Amino acid sequence: MQEEIRLKPIGVIHSAYQQQNGTPIQPSLSGDSVGWVEVFPEFEEGLADLEGFERLWLIYRLDRSNPDCPLRVKPYLDDREHGVFATRSPSRPNLLGLSCVRLNGREGRRLDITGLDILDGSPLLDIKPYVPKFDSFAVERVGWFARTLPDEVRADDRFSK
Repeated sequence: MQEEIRLKPIGVIHSAYQQQNGTPIQPSLSGDSVGWVEVFPEFEEGLADLEGFERLWLIYRLDRSNPDCPLRVKPYLDDREHGVFATRSPSRPNLLGLSCVRLNGREGRRLDITGLDILDGSPLLDIKPYVPKFDSFAVERVGWFARTLPDEVRADDRFSK
């Protein structure tokens, strides 16, 4: 059964990145890039106790990526095509992004963060605390990434609208 799912943004993510070209491709490759999250007033109560966490998962809409994504893409880290679900391409069927960022502080509805790879103005859909016991797994296989993991890569405009 296929049904349409509607999501309501809970806030907006602010960063120095205005376009995909030149943006870090992952939070771990972003260095100390700073930004902040503005949570809408009706969701402020949900931020209670969040400042006790060092890292957060931000789930957001990749609103400037191509919504007509092919199911095979050439990702930033390889010159060969792969299935979109075997990549971290920002051009995806549902245009959902997931980034783990460092929480530096909270003041009311504002969350100060570092280590982000997110475009300025991206709609925030959800926040979850990062808990190493739940979120960190030792793995032996990382697919095609095993031969391509660089120290730093910046995005180009291949997945823009």
